[in-house]
Amino acid sequence: MMPSKFLITNARVYPVDGGSSPAPALAVRNGQIVAVGSSSDASAAVPGAARIDAGGRTIVPGFIDAHAHLQELGLALRRADLTGVSSPTAAVERLRAFVAEHKRSPDVWVRGHGWDQTEWTPSRFPSRDILDAAFPERPVWLTRTDVHAAWANTAALEATVGLDRLHKMSPPDGGHIHRDDSGAPTGVLIDAAMALVEDHIPAPSEAERGRALSAALSHTAQRGVTGLHDAGVGLSTLRRVQDFIEEDRFPLRLYAMIDGRGEAFEHFCEQGPLHHPSGRLDVESVKFFADGALGSRGAALRADYADAPGTRGFLLHEDDAFRENVRAAHECGFQVNTHAIGDRANRQVLDAYEAVSRRSPHPLRRPRIEHAQIVSPEDRPRFGRLGVIASVQPAFAPSDQDWAPARLGADRTEDAYAWRSLSDTGATLAFGSDAPVEPLDPIRTFHAAVTRQDASGAPSGGWHPSERLARSTALHAHTQGAAYAAFQEDDAGSLSVGSRADFVVLSQDLMTVPADRLLDTKVVATYLGGLPVHAQPDWPDTR
Repeated sequence: MMPSKFLITNARVYPVDGGSSPAPALAVRNGQIVAVGSSSDASAAVPGAARIDAGGRTIVPGFIDAHAHLQELGLALRRADLTGVSSPTAAVERLRAFVAEHKRSPDVWVRGHGWDQTEWTPSRFPSRDILDAAFPERPVWLTRTDVHAAWANTAALEATVGLDRLHKMSPPDGGHIHRDDSGAPTGVLIDAAMALVEDHIPAPSEAERGRALSAALSHTAQRGVTGLHDAGVGLSTLRRVQDFIEEDRFPLRLYAMIDGRGEAFEHFCEQGPLHHPSGRLDVESVKFFADGALGSRGAALRADYADAPGTRGFLLHEDDAFRENVRAAHECGFQVNTHAIGDRANRQVLDAYEAVSRRSPHPLRRPRIEHAQIVSPEDRPRFGRLGVIASVQPAFAPSDQDWAPARLGADRTEDAYAWRSLSDTGATLAFGSDAPVEPLDPIRTFHAAVTRQDASGAPSGGWHPSERLARSTALHAHTQGAAYAAFQEDDAGSLSVGSRADFVVLSQDLMTVPADRLLDTKVVATYLGGLPVHAQPDWPDTR
């Protein structure tokens, strides 16, 4: 039985509540922070409590990932990982190894995630031919790192849409079917076209989804994540989460965004928001999509792609239709969160938010733009003026730096990944990973935000170094900023007296360690409501 009170001393505690200097101790009682300060102050707050010596380690609020996909992360952890493969051939070799290791029935689809053709030489989309040679009869479906494109073999196409039918059909609105010089489908489908196959893939069983969710929850705890904003969920996922909570198997606080207008939208519009009494699940927001992704040229740009003249990506909704979505969500009391990558999409979203606000007697509830990746300079001040939260993923900058300039050209690259410029307008920044698109790793996110470099330290000085963020800003965005983006700043995101005792013990001080050593930081322990949900063997809390 966990004692209801304890204190941690000999630490460097960063409360992230307005102060910048670390404190040496904190005290916890009944799952809440009751003191942060000197050892004597902490002892006085919980007399007779168990004492834990942190050995000089650093303590920060639990990281909140403001944009990830929890169930998809769990499923990805149980699929072939194609992150970092150097070529289509290397991808096939990794698939062969995965299939050999995981003895499954030959009729089970081979699923994988993480390939990125921009990392290959030559940098071009793959085709189904190489997959057909390795897997002539077993369907293969491989999602790109941004989950806005997929690569299928012939068996997968035949088992779903049909190769001949796909050859003859026009792409659906908001999607693209890649074809070779003869017009035959190559097996690569973009955005809305992915549904032609994906909607017919046998769904994971409930047992498999449960195992995947367990894997994702273990993964988040090990990385110091105590809160996560799930960017697009349906009722079945929410029911699964509630079952896990009732069984005390959910070591995370989930802020769930409803996936567009559909069954879940109608349910919560009628029933009102959900705030689970455990404090582990909140539902009061909806997520829409304005466009696709930059890597697959689905992001909606105001001018042509530099490497594809005549192509500008595509908006997923006409202006009036999107504005109506925002209005309907606002009238239901939802917070509105919209995926927007390209500058044309970001402008459409800002226009809609502003138009609905002007016509409503009540302001939008902390509207968000998810990604806000390419924003025209003239649109940046609108974030601060309209109170739009920039929910961004700093790891995208080092991941995309080698190929994004080819998509955008030198001039527009200045408008991309410009999160310091957005912050300077007064916009609240909320950091996320977009896992499984990028690894769920707050230390990696923090490093990317303050250095604008990849893990090898490239480029020297950082990519567009003027957009580097101060460490205090980066820590705030991954804790208090993310909590604010979910209306939770009074309970989470800081180690203030009265807040939940959600915190992370780190092996070194993120705020002072040399930048080239930031990625060496390890999560020693993760606490949720004062309970350890992850701890390394050398952490002295043995209760």
